[in-house]
Amino acid sequence: MTGEGLIDFIEQVSGGTHLRVEENLGDGFVRLRSAEAERRQAKHDVRCVEDIVIEMLRNARDASAHAVFLATSKEAAIRTLTVIDDGVGIPANLHERIFEPRVTSKLETMVMDNWGVHGRGMALYSIKCNVEEAKVACSQPSLGSSFIVSIDTEQLSEKTDQSSYPSIEKDDEGNLHITKGPHNIIRCALEFSLEHRKSIEVYLGSPVEVAATLAEFGHRRLDTDALLFCDDIQTLPLCERLAASADAAEFVETCLAMGLSISERTAHRILSRQIAPLKPALEKVLPTRSNRGSGDIDLYKDNRGLKLAKEDVESFSREMERAFEPLAERYYLSLTDVPKIRVKGDTITVRFQIDKEI
Repeated sequence: MTGEGLIDFIEQVSGGTHLRVEENLGDGFVRLRSAEAERRQAKHDVRCVEDIVIEMLRNARDASAHAVFLATSKEAAIRTLTVIDDGVGIPANLHERIFEPRVTSKLETMVMDNWGVHGRGMALYSIKCNVEEAKVACSQPSLGSSFIVSIDTEQLSEKTDQSSYPSIEKDDEGNLHITKGPHNIIRCALEFSLEHRKSIEVYLGSPVEVAATLAEFGHRRLDTDALLFCDDIQTLPLCERLAASADAAEFVETCLAMGLSISERTAHRILSRQIAPLKPALEKVLPTRSNRGSGDIDLYKDNRGLKLAKEDVESFSREMERAFEPLAERYYLSLTDVPKIRVKGDTITVRFQIDKEI
């Protein structure tokens, strides 16, 4: 058998796994051989802070997260990102190894999305090589994860404008698209949110805002009966721990463990509901009927307006005239004209012109 024939035989027998894996790290994580890693890693070059944001969000998605909390802050030239998710989590013995080259948990299932090919964990090595610090703050299997990434923006650039929100528009086919505005961290989070709006909610804000949001999020999900038998909140899912904090001191300690730096005074304000939790990032560009202003456009609404055929309007008018008869008899009223049917937007108005008989 030739060399190529032997390789083909091994591929068929092992499903290709043997030739792709250099080391099995346990818990579903492996280190790929160089050729396989290069095939996947080709589009994971990190050129700016915004690239890191996208890769961390994709990483949370591939960990089966349904909620991702992105806290961002900047002091001097150092941009700090804390990414907390409710995904599958990472065993403690792999917290450092996932940042090593060619390590992934996605041996069989790579994801192709708007940003290229992605296998969970494959971008973490690229990120670590480009930043001051990248680490797992805390994570356990089935309990979620928290990552901290500190970036020197003098070495790895970011957009100057990190406060502007982009706008969103519908194309001719009715699909939503992010348009205009700088390609900053906000836009990256919104583009990711829009792409995965049916499966993932992304919350974006300062460490304080994210802490307040996690507290509210935890209150909605926390099983209070289970809490009665919980001696250590570290055994709870990461996104529920702040809601289970006994007091402000424990709240601060839990925040710090997750990579969120807040003061005890701020913790008191959060616990007393003085700091409002964040809404999902998309809600700021997709206002709902309850919070949009008079000049805002509800992009979820069908703005085409209702159209009724003339014969249907006339038939409906006659039905309304008959329906009016009991009321007319009881209150001694009479119609001076047929009921007028008016259709405007999504509203049907029926107008009765009456005359009082007594």
